[in-house]
Amino acid sequence: MRKKIVFSLMILFIIFPDTLHCSDRGIIRNDYVTIIFEKPLEGKAGEIAGIYPEIGADLEKTIGWNLNFAPTLVLFKNSKSFQRMAGTDLVAAFAVPQKLLIVIDFSRMNRDPFKFEVILKHELCHLLLHHHIEGGRLPRWLDEGVAQWVSNGMSEIIRSSKRSILNRVVLSDRYIKLRDLKDSFPGEREPLTLAYEESKSLVDYINGEYGVERTLMILQHLKDGDEIEGAIKKSLSISLDELEVEWHAYLRKRITWFTYFSYNMYEILFALTALMAIYGFVRLIRKKRAYSDEDDL
Repeated sequence: MRKKIVFSLMILFIIFPDTLHCSDRGIIRNDYVTIIFEKPLEGKAGEIAGIYPEIGADLEKTIGWNLNFAPTLVLFKNSKSFQRMAGTDLVAAFAVPQKLLIVIDFSRMNRDPFKFEVILKHELCHLLLHHHIEGGRLPRWLDEGVAQWVSNGMSEIIRSSKRSILNRVVLSDRYIKLRDLKDSFPGEREPLTLAYEESKSLVDYINGEYGVERTLMILQHLKDGDEIEGAIKKSLSISLDELEVEWHAYLRKRITWFTYFSYNMYEILFALTALMAIYGFVRLIRKKRAYSDEDDL
């Protein structure tokens, strides 16, 4: 998915450099951010320019690093236009760190006026992490997990259900391995959702078991030039593989068969009701056949 986004942006900025500056779009620029927006969003763009410094300052306080750059923020009111750029309908926003760029489908934010602020903070976190951690050392699962942590669990993915896929895979031990989430996430909806959930869960686990300062220490070691294995070892005194095993064990203790059944009660009851209906239908057919056989005697 990220390759599709980068490719779309290459076309947008290189082949059609004036696309984002045509007559139906406006621009606001200050010392902190440049906002390009579709004209119906002019009022919202002005509000965003006003709240951006506060969002940035809060992010700096959480991570401990300076936002010493001014990103470009692109707002789309037309969801189809956004999806053409993103190459998918599974996300409501995305960040391109190489361009210091954040693109947001504002049509998905109308239902919750506070959602935009946390989405912006989430995407801005991606830019901040990649700005300070160079050389591709930041694994995708950590990048996404930290961004969800600082934005109170908010991610850019559009969820079709609020039920956790991670809770479902814990008992079957069918996780996506961390090594498979190092460079990219899956493109299909369910595996993609699971990748986001795993990323958040692991960072939450590190924060809870080792402390937030250890998560920040991992990031600092990556910034200083360590690879992820070394950063984990220096920060947590265990290997990345050992951390993954610990985390899985923690999830298994938390998710028991009882909680699984409780979580999926409606689906289970629906299935049982359907089975009972089928059983009743079969019994009815058998009784009719029995009566028919008696009449023939």
